[in-house]
Amino acid sequence: MHPHLTPALRHLAALAAALACGLAGAEKADRSRPIVLESDRPSTMDLQRQVSVLQGNATISQGTMVIRADRIELRELASGFRAASAIGSAGRPASYRQKRDGVDEYVEGVADRIEYDERANTLRFIGNGAVRRLRGSTVADEITGAQITWDATGEVFSVEGGAASAANPGGRVRAVLSPRAEPAASEPPATLQPNRSLGR
Repeated sequence: MHPHLTPALRHLAALAAALACGLAGAEKADRSRPIVLESDRPSTMDLQRQVSVLQGNATISQGTMVIRADRIELRELASGFRAASAIGSAGRPASYRQKRDGVDEYVEGVADRIEYDERANTLRFIGNGAVRRLRGSTVADEITGAQITWDATGEVFSVEGGAASAANPGGRVRAVLSPRAEPAASEPPATLQPNRSLGR
């Protein structure tokens, strides 16, 4: 880690690394699963333009990955990659959740809007963003900011503060990190036995 980072920035960098492990280690089988689109209200699927717009408790899921919002737009680009924009409603932000591969951990996030760019391999949480890593049902790490961008290719988090609000008067970026797990206790030392061959 860079020697000139302040303790606060070191903690933020450590959290970014921890969350990076979560997103980079997403359930590998998810990419081979079908994408399922669901919504409560009438929605459109324009096959000519390759755009699907879901409204009313909209959900996109693929394996363990689930994005929920009041409105979701999914586009297939000419390159064959997909891009999605999920927009929450008042009091109900857009949300993202996905299991980490091989462990009982999930990464989840909420924001006013979530944008996914498959080609750039980025996920952006825009407006009141919060991303957390859970071990089982316990929050292990959490980061909040006005905008959180995850670049999965470079394994880099970018976090920006925002305008002051009642919930965040300073408009600051905030990170909460769990203590490191204690190392496993080593086995107790063997008891010394007298050497009966001495003095014979």
